[in-house]
Order: sequence, then structure tokens, then C-alpha cells
Amino acid sequence: MYLERTIHEHIRKATKQFPVLLLTGPRQVGKTTCLQHLKEAKRNYVTLDDPLLLDLAKRDPKLFLQRFPAPVFIDEIQYAPELLPIIKMEVDKTQKTGAFWLTGSQQFHLMKGITETLAGRVGIVQLLGFSRRELQGQPKQPLAWPPKTPPSASQNPASFTLKAMFDLIWRGAFPRVALYSDVDVNLFYSSYVQTYLQRDVRALAKVGDEQLYLRFLRVVAARTGQLLNLTDLARDADISPNTAKSWLSILQTSGIVFLLEPYHTNVAKRLVKTPKLFFLDTGLAAYLTEWTSSQTLEAGAMAGAFFETWVFAELLKRYLHLGRKPPLYYYRDKDKKEIDVLVIQDGTIFPIEIKKTYSPSPNDLRHFSVLDKFGLKKGPGSLICLIDQMVPLGKTSQAIPAWMI
Repeated sequence: MYLERTIHEHIRKATKQFPVLLLTGPRQVGKTTCLQHLKEAKRNYVTLDDPLLLDLAKRDPKLFLQRFPAPVFIDEIQYAPELLPIIKMEVDKTQKTGAFWLTGSQQFHLMKGITETLAGRVGIVQLLGFSRRELQGQPKQPLAWPPKTPPSASQNPASFTLKAMFDLIWRGAFPRVALYSDVDVNLFYSSYVQTYLQRDVRALAKVGDEQLYLRFLRVVAARTGQLLNLTDLARDADISPNTAKSWLSILQTSGIVFLLEPYHTNVAKRLVKTPKLFFLDTGLAAYLTEWTSSQTLEAGAMAGAFFETWVFAELLKRYLHLGRKPPLYYYRDKDKKEIDVLVIQDGTIFPIEIKKTYSPSPNDLRHFSVLDKFGLKKGPGSLICLIDQMVPLGKTSQAIPAWMI
């Protein structure tokens, strides 16, 4: 079973523009499957998961590329950085676009090698798990915010119930669990965490105590949707603040968490400068925080935080999968006035509140007026919630159903 991904069009554009395409992102989000689906018949495919091919790539990278000439798709390039200088020489010689497709999961070291060796020659594309629209078979979407019409006239909002919403949140966006209802979710995430610890984290962070790192992961997952406090995080994980900062950086560069920066200008001296932490896959976060079903998650104390996290991840995918830098921020000042997400687009600021409610109120948007001091044009405000259809909340603001984003 294969579903069209929003990122397909951007991959095609990058292939026509650059000699090298790098598709990166967390493990198991469908990078290889995506490129295999788009691969032309003439393009060679080779995976460095094969120990014999990996040995050849590391020992004799020139011979490797003679055996697998361009156009070629090399999977898991991070295992053989020795190939990068040879790829550079090849693209400089031939000047052909689309010669090399690469995938990689360990962004921390991989990106350092790519940017140093292939600067100006590589188009870097980031893939996350499925968006809700992709799962509904609606990968094409406009970039502009806010949405003005439902994504499809055939979409039935009545089917997107509270239970359906939290089933989606609890299962997460990794293709294996999102597409196949018979997959044991607990077993999948248990195996995923073990693989991630054994194959990626050990190489990046030199973690000696796996249980200590697993505790750190759980502490981070429990703080999704909250302001980052490294001191508290380190204390609860029983590690030093410097270790917490290093490990969090690895989670960030591996595409597991996202740190949403606050929006501020020189005119706003009283704004909080701390980033807001989001665990990008709600299914993985639910597993780590030990919610055993979608029903217990929805009824639990973290339901609001998980709903906000899921909505934010959908907004992030909206931009990343179209090949755009996400223009996303949040607002909070020292008077504790907060706006969950700000979209800054073409000199206009669009405020967004996210709330797990069926009863939106203009009072939910009471802090939007604080944005007037920034001097930017203020676009329509939005409250993303659980209602069935769009509802106006004043002259310029509206409540938007979560199923529409």
C-alpha cells in the first residue's frame, strides 16, 4: 500500500535543479519508499545497510561509484561519508542535475559532512511522518494560511470524531502504524526505541547507560507543548544540564523533537526568549509517557498538550513537505499572555490558538491584540479546535476544525 506524499513535487523540482538530492528525516518515516516510488527505471539503487556494499563504499569509494554509476540512489549515506568527496568530484566533472539521490537518518553528523563537502551542489529535503491529509489521500495543499475551504468536498467531518482524532494522535504518523490497523502499536514503538538507541544515539552521543537515556526520552516526551526548562529537565532525568542540552540537540537534529522559537523584535523587551518544545510524533510520545490506549490519553491530564502537539506537527509538515522553511513562532510575555503559534507570511502575522474544545469562544482569542505593537500587518486569527465546520469568532477571526488543517 502506497499513499502519495506532499513532498513528491518538491523532490521532482530539486532533482531538476541540483546534481545531488538528499532526503533526510527520522527513521521509519518512509524516505526509501518515497524515492523508490519516484525512481526512474534507469536509476541504480544501492543500500548501505548491506554490509558487503558498505565495506566496498568505505574501502574503495571510487570503485563503488564505478560499479554503481549515476544516476544512482544511495540509501543510508551516513554510513559511508567517504563517498561524499568522490560524489563531489563526479558532479563537478559531469555538471548533470539529478545524478545522485541520497537518503540519511543521522542528521547530526550527516549534515556536517554534506554542508562541508557538497555545498551548492545538493538540494536538502526533509520528510516527517504522514500528515492527516496524506492519510486521507489528499497530498496536494495550498501553502497560504489560513485555509479558506475544506480540502475536499467529499471529506465527511462527521467521521472525524473525538475518538477518531485521538486514535490518530495515539497511533502516530509513522507509516507502519498509521497505515495498518493490525500492527501492534506498543510492539512497534518498543522496537523503534531500541533501534534508535542502538543504531543512532550510541553513534551520536556515546551513551553508556541506555536506561538513563530512555528515562531522558520519557522526561522530554512528558514536556511536549511546554516551554523548555533545561534545568528542570536535567533534574528529572537525573543528568547534568550540559548532558541534557547535548542529548536534546541530538533529538532535535534527528527530527524527533522541534524547538519552536518565540517571536520577538527590538520593540518587545518583555517577551520570553525560551523556546517551546514539541515531540514531533505523538504516537512515540504517547508510548514513552505510557498511555496505553487512545481513550486513556484523551481522558488524561496530557490530552490538551497532545492535541496541541499534533496540530503543531501538522502545521510544520504543511511547510516542510512543500520544501519551505516553516515561518512558525509562538508568543509569550512576562505578563503570561501567550499565543500558541504565529505564522509570519509575506509581512503579515497570523495568530493561532489551539484548544481541545467543541465550544470555541472569542475570549479564547483575547491575547491576539498584543500583536499590534509589532507594527506588522495582522491577518485573520484562528482557533483550531474540535468543531465540525468553520465558525466566525468576530470580524477577522474564526474557529477552524482540526480536520481542515
